[in-house]
Amino acid sequence: MPTDTLVAWQPPPIVPVDRALDVALRARVDGKAKPPGSLGRIEDLAVALGAMRHPAEPRCDNAVLMVFAGDHGLTAEGVSQYPSAVTVAMVMTYLAGKACANAFAAGSHVDIRVIDAGVAAELPKHPDLIDAKVRMGTGNAAREPAMTADEAALALNRGAELAIAEIKAGADVIALGEMGIGNTASSSLLLHRLAPAPLDACIGVGAGQDAPGMAKKRAAIEMAAARSDATAPFDVLCEFGGLEIAMMAGAVLGAALQRRPVIVDGFIATAAALLAVRLAPAARDYCVFAHRSAERGHELALQALEAKPLLALDLRLGEGTGAILAVPLVRAAARLMTDVADLSDVLAGKL
Repeated sequence: MPTDTLVAWQPPPIVPVDRALDVALRARVDGKAKPPGSLGRIEDLAVALGAMRHPAEPRCDNAVLMVFAGDHGLTAEGVSQYPSAVTVAMVMTYLAGKACANAFAAGSHVDIRVIDAGVAAELPKHPDLIDAKVRMGTGNAAREPAMTADEAALALNRGAELAIAEIKAGADVIALGEMGIGNTASSSLLLHRLAPAPLDACIGVGAGQDAPGMAKKRAAIEMAAARSDATAPFDVLCEFGGLEIAMMAGAVLGAALQRRPVIVDGFIATAAALLAVRLAPAARDYCVFAHRSAERGHELALQALEAKPLLALDLRLGEGTGAILAVPLVRAAARLMTDVADLSDVLAGKL
């Protein structure tokens, strides 16, 4: 998918998982040296991973967290307690290796890539920063489209290309993370139109809002929703989306195109996954949902995707922290398929 300006964006030709494989894969897991079903949902995950990679064996050792950063014009309406400058500060914190995502990644042996998707500032060059900037933040969705069709296409394509490049360089698993002041507001609008779901049920406190702050946030989101009646997924992205959200959606599509699992973090990453799946339904087969966020609206997003996350830890930080915590579970499920002896061999003394 080239990054040139496109007249009309088309999703990549993702091959859906062959559900006919499930019976054989389930029998294979049931035949391992353990009572059938004794590993609960890890067994379900092992079957899913096996189907994604068939006929190859599932491998999930090399995991890469892709943290996409972008700013939102909606912050001008007071949707966040924090200014856009915090996006820049946090990007520099990731690059310094001192954010929560860095600490969690080090503990789980996950590599991190930091991507400037649309930060509203010129970031200093850094060897660990990937410059994929489409524009200096989105437009103010309460008053104008967040981005043009060409910008949305470019962001989707760049996200896909970056994920594909990581896989070609050896990544077995892509995990999604993000940073962008105001992106819960954007995600609420995406969820509202793409689930679809009642707007008020999609709006939460984000990084932390008091009652007056929530009133401002709700008013801005309602103004944006009233400005456009878009419902087609690509149009919804153009009207309300964030550049980091678009690139995460692109990364989902890129990983799915390569038949690799993509671990989806919390509310914002799930909104991006919902966008990806609405654009290319077969991408759903390659999504592993890490956790159930404490952010209001996340449960609705999970329901829209018929997703049952692996963890429920009341997280609402973002950055991909929940996705990182799920990586060891994904690795364990893959190794259940590849490393555990068959019970028949154990009983026959063939180890």
